[in-house]
Amino acid sequence: PEVKIPTGGLWSFDDFVKRVRETLGIKKNDKFVIATTNREEIKDDPSWDIIDKGDTLYVLKNINQELCAPAQERVNFLPHYDTIVKGGMYEYYASEGQNPLPYAFAELIDNALSATAKNEGPRQIEIRLHFDDKNPCIFVIDNGKGMTPRQLNNWAIYRLSKFIRKDKRDKVSFIESDDDLNSSVVQPNVPLSLNSDISYFGVGGKQAVFFIGSSTRMISKPRDSKDVHELTISKEEFQQKELNQEAIYSGYIRNRKPGDFSHVPSDDEILADVVKEEKKRDSFTVVQIKNINPDHLAYLKARTADWTRQLAHIYHYYIHGPQGNVDENSVKNNRAPSPFQEIDIQVKLFMPKQSVPQLINLR
Repeated sequence: PEVKIPTGGLWSFDDFVKRVRETLGIKKNDKFVIATTNREEIKDDPSWDIIDKGDTLYVLKNINQELCAPAQERVNFLPHYDTIVKGGMYEYYASEGQNPLPYAFAELIDNALSATAKNEGPRQIEIRLHFDDKNPCIFVIDNGKGMTPRQLNNWAIYRLSKFIRKDKRDKVSFIESDDDLNSSVVQPNVPLSLNSDISYFGVGGKQAVFFIGSSTRMISKPRDSKDVHELTISKEEFQQKELNQEAIYSGYIRNRKPGDFSHVPSDDEILADVVKEEKKRDSFTVVQIKNINPDHLAYLKARTADWTRQLAHIYHYYIHGPQGNVDENSVKNNRAPSPFQEIDIQVKLFMPKQSVPQLINLR
């Protein structure tokens, strides 16, 4: 039978052998060998150094003893962190023949559209690009319903569909809120292609983020909540945890009051300013992306007109509605006011030594 051997307080191979003998009740004069499941004997030599916590070992009378019953070996098959940080590099098939960067932004905009789908007022989505020489970064900010800590944790889980995310009460969370078991962002009399319930750009926010850069900070405040919830994920953090032999797919969510930037590094004034804005917002989600790929940074600077035009084309029907881009005040068209006038997607470019950002509205 499988027996777990506690490893706490073991400083040598002799300590381990003594622990095995005590745990299994092996008499003092009885001889035995400890071996891997590949029948490699473990001794007080370099073979002892290769044994890790959680490994399955045999305790045998001799190395050639036949197994008296089938044995199960416990294995772990968590994906390498490259599955997340490099996932987006291979998945933007829709961008064939074009730069895929706008499609990564589209994934984040899709998430923001879902988050704002039930807003009673304007649906505001901002893409802020800070081309700071020392600390360039990108923010995607929406005024949607925000995320609870559990929903923020769900966001971090790789490949967890938004249709099966659950909170502690086992309610399905289709978007960043789960008011109702069967709640969905589908709106009445709105074409399927315009309800933002099913993202065409389905590779996920994490892959989009890590395609653009190598570090992200998610900040969110649910409506009517007094607290802000914050989670950071970065390639550097994954690498450090692997080096320290720590659990790679784990971390902490910081719960704090709105506007509290005491944890922000003193040299990150851009993030501090964004955090200060929280006091003016009832609910929101902020996605910060740092360590931008240098090639992406150059493209965003040099081809601003191209990638913003491409985003405007992608979201044409969201912004202008099924009837197209028309003057609602025109008497000739006799069309009812479009509900899509409430959707506002804006790009802000912050250039070095310029106090006023360049504004580009996708409308």
